[in-house]
Amino acid sequence: MSGGQAVFIKKLKPLLPFTGTLCIVLLFHFSKVYVLKFYPVIVNSFIFCVFFASLFCRETVIQKFAKKMEGGVLDDFTRNYTRNLTYVWCVFLFINLSISIATVFMSAKIWELYNACISYIALGMMFGVEYIVRIILRARHKKHAR
Repeated sequence: MSGGQAVFIKKLKPLLPFTGTLCIVLLFHFSKVYVLKFYPVIVNSFIFCVFFASLFCRETVIQKFAKKMEGGVLDDFTRNYTRNLTYVWCVFLFINLSISIATVFMSAKIWELYNACISYIALGMMFGVEYIVRIILRARHKKHAR
């Protein structure tokens, strides 16, 4: 493989999850393969299990992300916030998983609507609300820490 091809592949790498999901949705839409309806269930199960299992570790997945972003050290406020946030994400992910399981037994249109649209909107809203809450709580914490 030449250097130009390697650079091209590295540039496309971030698009692989999106492309894979799009291919699965299109394949399902244009075929009658019932097993494909379980794709979101498998993905949601994996993500939920990773977050849930991390609750039983010294550091949760979110704490590990925060450590990398904060330069390796977390204060008590951030450590507590990220652990609690992991609980919140587990609840969200469990609900998302439950709905994706339910849609397997519904019509193709409902399955597509939820798994290719609504679940992504909900995920984006979760990220957005969490970001706003984080900013507000950090400001309050800094104000009270003075």
